[in-house]
Amino acid sequence: MAGKSGREINNVPQGGLKKKILSWEGGLVVIFIAVLILGASISKNYNYVSVLREMPKYLCEIFMMFAMGYILIIGEIDISVGATVCLAATMGCLAGNAGAPLIVVALVCLGVGCLAGCLNGFIMTHFQELPAMIVTLGTQIIFRGIAEVTLGSGGSISFKNSKVIMPLAKMVGPFPVAFFLVVIVGVIFTLVLLRTTFGRKLYAIGSNRTAALYAGIPVQKIRMICFVLIGTMAGLCALFYLSTTFGANTTTGQGYEMDVIAMCVFGGIATTGGKGNLIGATIAGFTIVCLRIALGQRNINTQLILVIIGVLLIVSVLLPGITQSIQNKRKKAANA
Repeated sequence: MAGKSGREINNVPQGGLKKKILSWEGGLVVIFIAVLILGASISKNYNYVSVLREMPKYLCEIFMMFAMGYILIIGEIDISVGATVCLAATMGCLAGNAGAPLIVVALVCLGVGCLAGCLNGFIMTHFQELPAMIVTLGTQIIFRGIAEVTLGSGGSISFKNSKVIMPLAKMVGPFPVAFFLVVIVGVIFTLVLLRTTFGRKLYAIGSNRTAALYAGIPVQKIRMICFVLIGTMAGLCALFYLSTTFGANTTTGQGYEMDVIAMCVFGGIATTGGKGNLIGATIAGFTIVCLRIALGQRNINTQLILVIIGVLLIVSVLLPGITQSIQNKRKKAANA
């Protein structure tokens, strides 16, 4: 259609579909499909039924991934979440063994996680010169240390009555209960990030904290909220972890912090802050979960699986820089 200027105006934006396919999220969808094909090719038992059956023990990490996305977007990091899961799961077991019903066990797990997040947030907002990496490394040692003191060195604890936590392990058709809750939590976190002023403030803080402060954004309050959120999600992770293992030990949650950071970074969230979204992180999270299940069905060594995830993490960090470098060279060549 021709406008008044005589130029052709397309009804459909140029390159709309192509742009989506070539976007980071589009590439992740392709990788996700490739992982499903790989899983089906290396294991005859790899199908949607077996994947959904084994998914609950991995889904609990995705709860933390949503909140970790917020943390990374504001330019922070929290490596204490694995230890928080350990502490919350330990306290949840103690509450269950004391005769508490499921609702109380859930509140204990969420409460412990929330308190851990409050401690991180309090230190980060009142001692702003301290880097998040060092602070959360310190609290990681503290949280796991408390769990080890409670359980004893190398100790463990199990539910005396596993029926207390069993409702969370139920299946609704072929889907685990955890799957539905992950979807609900994911939709809420994604909509808040993309459709609210709070989400825009997160991006502003991550892009330039000083400018955000001068723009009237309550930077320290929002940082506090983000750390409380990830602590609470770690408590929720602990609750669903208990529903699959019916117990905890001193190594519970070990390495979870690296898993959720890998999901976020692989999903396109920049560790420098201000970039990325939870849509890509969610696709990346489910891609890693499905890859873990596929390799697990082939009895691949756990350490090798960690190596593969580590490689994915490094590649996802390097790829944007490599792509930008190629684009810069093309621009220079075109202008020459």
